[in-house]
Amino acid sequence: MAPTRRLKRVAASQPGFLNLKSTSGAEGSLSSGRKRVNRNKKKNWNKHVDIDDVNEFLEDVRHQERTTGGLLSEKSDESLFFLDLGQPKKAEQKVEEPVKGRKGRAARPLRIDLILKHDSLVSVPKDVLAYQQPNAKKLRRIAQKAEQLAAKGVVPRRQKQLLNRRPVEKTAKKSVTEANNYPDREYYDIWGPETKDTADPWYLQQTRKSRVKRPAKLNEKPSVLPAVEVIAPGGSYNPDFFSHQALLQEAHEVEVKKQKAEDKLQRQLAVNRDHIATEETVFSEQVEGLVEEENEEDEDAPNDEFDGGAVGAISLAVKKTERQRKKERAEKLKWQRRQAHRVRMDKRQQIFQLRNIKISIKQQEQDTQTKQIQRKANQEAQKAQPRRLGKLKFQAQDMEVQLSDELAGSLRQLKPEGSVLKDRFKSLQKRNLIEPRERAKFKRRLKVKYQEKRAFREIT
Repeated sequence: MAPTRRLKRVAASQPGFLNLKSTSGAEGSLSSGRKRVNRNKKKNWNKHVDIDDVNEFLEDVRHQERTTGGLLSEKSDESLFFLDLGQPKKAEQKVEEPVKGRKGRAARPLRIDLILKHDSLVSVPKDVLAYQQPNAKKLRRIAQKAEQLAAKGVVPRRQKQLLNRRPVEKTAKKSVTEANNYPDREYYDIWGPETKDTADPWYLQQTRKSRVKRPAKLNEKPSVLPAVEVIAPGGSYNPDFFSHQALLQEAHEVEVKKQKAEDKLQRQLAVNRDHIATEETVFSEQVEGLVEEENEEDEDAPNDEFDGGAVGAISLAVKKTERQRKKERAEKLKWQRRQAHRVRMDKRQQIFQLRNIKISIKQQEQDTQTKQIQRKANQEAQKAQPRRLGKLKFQAQDMEVQLSDELAGSLRQLKPEGSVLKDRFKSLQKRNLIEPRERAKFKRRLKVKYQEKRAFREIT
């Protein structure tokens, strides 16, 4: 047991160690018989080595640290001992008295408070991670560089931008926080779509927090037409005679317009009888080029006369003499002088035509103003018309009108016309909310197979 004794001696020789427990059991264990074990093998190191004394020493050290905050041998005498001078005088007694309960007894702390109370005097270990800062070296290097530039009098670019920034005019005062029970305070919905931008506009712009300005065109309606158009008075179930006749006249004009368009299309697609091929024209086209013409020899005769001479000879430009060039320059100068003299005379004549010029200018202004008014009127009228949103053109719905003999005298005898769904669909197209569409053409690939059920076959 020599190694055990050596461990105990090492533990007892540690500075500041006071063994608070009895060592009678340890002495008895030393006097016991020694067990022979091969300690050269690693598997016997922990199995046959007695480390109870080391654990006791460490447990004693931890107990001292928990109860006294450190080893007793390292404590000063003032912290371990005190001088008992008897009962203190009444004047020296503390003014504060313990809190008493209902029956005059001292109020004891609750059990839950005693459980949660920190009873260990060991200081909390220092959290190294709490003092670490990301990119500490980089930030320290930037700070040192900034100090060097400040010592030289150099202003950084970011600080220069902040100094050159235009100050914001603070016209509105900061709103003072008001009490919740104040009835006249401004109502603000925290769940509303709009937010209060009280920060600096430049800050909001740089941090991408400012809202994009909404274009004014998005607030405009695509059409000025109402959602539900009221029909003319002639469309009532018991209309006035004249209003009903006016509605019939309008429907008649629409039908006449459609008929004219159909007739025009028929005329354009009609075949001209003069362009129809006859037997003579077909025969002449077939024999064309087969019959030799008599005038071929006469046409070839003039070409023989030019066989001997040069055909298409290039004519060379003759070089002008100095006298001819001087003459051309003099004529050009005369022409320029005549043009300048004519311009001066025209300007002089305009002085006597000021009245006519003023009248013409006024007429032009009136024409321009009239065109502007007409253009604005056309633009306003265009707003009420459906635009071309797709490949199809808007086709207006047929007018729902009843003839004179179809009018009913009461609502009970009135026959319904048209479809509400189709009317709403056409209204959306007319107001440029959706594009004109056609019903999708469904083509069935497989034939439909009809089969009679057994129950139906039994009945029939």
